[in-house]
Amino acid sequence: MVDPDEQNHERSCCPIACALDHLGDKWTLLIIRDLLLGKKRYQEFLGSPEQIATNILANRLKKLEAAGFLTQQIYQKNPVRYEYVLTKKGEDLRQVLQALVEWGKTYYPGTEVFKPYG
Repeated sequence: MVDPDEQNHERSCCPIACALDHLGDKWTLLIIRDLLLGKKRYQEFLGSPEQIATNILANRLKKLEAAGFLTQQIYQKNPVRYEYVLTKKGEDLRQVLQALVEWGKTYYPGTEVFKPYG
């Protein structure tokens, strides 16, 4: 169920525009992909082949948390370190990414589907 307080649309009431307001840059869905494949920690995201810059990764993780796609959990106390876990909202993107995988395999022959992490 969607919270009625979340009905403040940034650009438009179009559901595609609303989704793109949170997911439409070139890095966000790749971070979601990595979370769906089992990555949880900052350094694990940095090991992805697309080589996201640290400042962009930190920014996108904060934005994804603020938008309700993921949460932080402490896994080390001294120094404090976090791992990231998808919420239901984030996990529900699995089918969307799977559709993109199938579309990409059709129109970009020779691409690879990444295996789960770990």
